[in-house]
Amino acid sequence: MEAHSDIFIIGGGINGTAIAADAAGRGLSVTLCEKNDLAAGTSSASSKLIHGGLRYLASYEWSLVRSALREQEILLRNAPHLISPLEFILPHEKHLRSAWLIRLGLFFYDHLILRRSLPRSRTVNLRNYPYSNLLLSKFKKGFSYFDCLVDDARLVIANALSAKKKGANILTYTTFLSANRENTSWKIELQDNSSKIIFYRYAKTLINVSGPWVKEIQKKIIGSDLSISVMLDKGSHIIVPKLYENHFSYILQATDNRIVFTIPFQEKFTLIGTTDTLCSENLDALKITAMEEEYLCSVINHYFKQGIHRGDIVWSYAGVRCLKASYEEDLAMITRDNQLLLEDKNNLPLLTVIGGKLTMHRFLAEQVLAKLQFYFPQMGKAWTAYKALPGGDIHNKDFSLFLKQLQKEFSWLPVDLVTRYAKNYGTCVYLLLNSARNLPDLGEHLGHGLYQKEVEYLIEHEWAKKTDDILWRRTKLGLLFSKSDIKKLNHFLESAR
Repeated sequence: MEAHSDIFIIGGGINGTAIAADAAGRGLSVTLCEKNDLAAGTSSASSKLIHGGLRYLASYEWSLVRSALREQEILLRNAPHLISPLEFILPHEKHLRSAWLIRLGLFFYDHLILRRSLPRSRTVNLRNYPYSNLLLSKFKKGFSYFDCLVDDARLVIANALSAKKKGANILTYTTFLSANRENTSWKIELQDNSSKIIFYRYAKTLINVSGPWVKEIQKKIIGSDLSISVMLDKGSHIIVPKLYENHFSYILQATDNRIVFTIPFQEKFTLIGTTDTLCSENLDALKITAMEEEYLCSVINHYFKQGIHRGDIVWSYAGVRCLKASYEEDLAMITRDNQLLLEDKNNLPLLTVIGGKLTMHRFLAEQVLAKLQFYFPQMGKAWTAYKALPGGDIHNKDFSLFLKQLQKEFSWLPVDLVTRYAKNYGTCVYLLLNSARNLPDLGEHLGHGLYQKEVEYLIEHEWAKKTDDILWRRTKLGLLFSKSDIKKLNHFLESAR
């Protein structure tokens, strides 16, 4: 492994891995470090959406929405296995917003970019199938529009795989201790979490893209005079048994004007969130509060005939977004646009990334590389808009046809298993299955469709080291695994080390 690189990135979330992939693809040498697993923080605690940000039209952020809609089209094309269209239903409440104003907003949403591959918005009768008998009878009219569902953690992995393919070094479970400018390079002190060995890497450019940990990391960068002002927005989610059968989402407006989604999750469940509250908690011990759980249940009970309570919650999670500091009291109205702060001393730049959103990760990476063009005049041109992510090189971007072909080619696999493989890995499924010709070739069954061969693939190719890496970020099987199942997987991982 090279000790010196052009760029050193701190943070293995969606923005860090996207920057690593873009930079490596332009011919720069790149090293990335992450103190935990890839996507272990905010990037796996999202609402699982690639969206234009319909609600941002209310704050006149036309440019942000237009850019997000463009990115949505690019990502649909580049990762059709991870990103899929999803219909959203907005029930109409007259006292909150007039119908003509909603239709006007949806018109702009449909037409802000010239070509949008997703269906256009329309008015729907909530008393008709497939929406009938779901909401309370007072909700008669609604509006339909489309955005996209995404496997957020796997999108991070796909970007990391792209970076690795282009030559980047990805160091997980590696803690950033300090950095200082020394002669002609940044000297970066790191610690391997397992062995506790301290080692050093060197780079011309240092990028702090650690999300809500950005100020904490900045304090460890010796000699930096950057002044960072941020707000931390906590978003909490709950998961309950499936509220309805059909594959669409509701967008619900709470009485305090916050937005709550109901989103199909892992076939058997419904994901409900988010909360948008100011975070003052320990970021490394973050969890949803009882008050937040009650809040989300109350929003559902305001709309749905089938009420829920905290006892229905099968899992919950919370994440924190780092936003630019603002005087705006309503967190939901604070811009999700990013801020890039560049500090140059001795021709050794430090670039700090604040804000951004999951949908905009690819474009943010391009912006970062544009900022660094002066320091690396030899770097290649922007390329990520036209290149599929690993696993996304599906013929004609037709995931349905790809799935049918896989089911035919691997007819010995159970349908639900080959479907999960297709969604998680796309064309990388051929690398995973390799020489397997029947179910016994997959090795030991560790529970709920997780076989030895997949675990070995995740360890060898996708940086998986712990049970949580596999169950909650690589496969999303965590909801199905019992304590005894987890113990069995732990034993397998220990024996594989």
